[in-house]
Amino acid sequence: MEMGGNQTSIAEFLLLGFPIGPRIQMLLFGLFSLFYIFILLGNGTILGLISLDSRLHTPMYFFLSHLAVVDIACACNTVPQMLVNLLHPAKPISFAGCMTQMFLFLSFAHTECLLLVVMSYDRYVAICHPLRYSTIMTWKVCITLALTSWILGVLLALVHLVLLLPLSFCGPQKLNHFFCEIMAVLKLACADTHINEVMVLTGAVSVLVGPFFSIVISYVHILCAILKIQSGEGCQKAFSICSSHLCVVGLFYGTAIFMYVEPQYESPKEQKKYLLLFYSLFNPMLNPLIYSLRNKEVQGALKRMLEKKRTS
Repeated sequence: MEMGGNQTSIAEFLLLGFPIGPRIQMLLFGLFSLFYIFILLGNGTILGLISLDSRLHTPMYFFLSHLAVVDIACACNTVPQMLVNLLHPAKPISFAGCMTQMFLFLSFAHTECLLLVVMSYDRYVAICHPLRYSTIMTWKVCITLALTSWILGVLLALVHLVLLLPLSFCGPQKLNHFFCEIMAVLKLACADTHINEVMVLTGAVSVLVGPFFSIVISYVHILCAILKIQSGEGCQKAFSICSSHLCVVGLFYGTAIFMYVEPQYESPKEQKKYLLLFYSLFNPMLNPLIYSLRNKEVQGALKRMLEKKRTS
């Protein structure tokens, strides 16, 4: 479709991606492809271990398996497009494809946010109320919490999509990002986007800041409970499990709050674009590493699986 200045509606977008030379593009293509493989293998291994090892059939690992699914889905939504852009920088993405990618990204980001809150609540109950843990965290409760995280994640993303679709986009068609990120898309709208921007900020505050403080409060109680544990081994185990979750929380919320809660004028656009690269590429790769390297139960499950393969 021809672009007649600011008169013709946009049917596709051109993702600018990374403004670098061809050699660096090929280097990044190889590097990002390797990271993508690590994301799929790492999170796939976590899912495999949890499903195959009965010792990991507990609420904590049930939620961890959902986190692994979100990480795989989020990476599959953004990384292939990033790789295509590195090979063919001028290849466009359709308007429908762009809206779909944006909707899925927001759905997975919101769901991960809520799952991390649920996981912190699970740890709070396990450490602060160990005798009541099995009666509080029943499978019915766990399934309800996981489903609620997914449903709310999708509904919140749907709100942004419904507000964005009526807007007209009339040029330029160049999107200054490596995928269809909502703030980058809104900048191309030739209409008043004030309501959309307010909703993005409101959504970020409600889904990021509120849950983040609830996680902090949970961990203050957890820390107090850990310090009261008499057994050195019990204290170390509790701290090991919680520190893994805290690392993931720090990576996710630190990136997301800086991206969507901090005022837009505080940081350059390019800086925020590369920060989102960290979230969409490195976070899903680091999450399984953090949980497997710092968690003895996951390490034990991996050793048992490898031993079974050797004996068979």
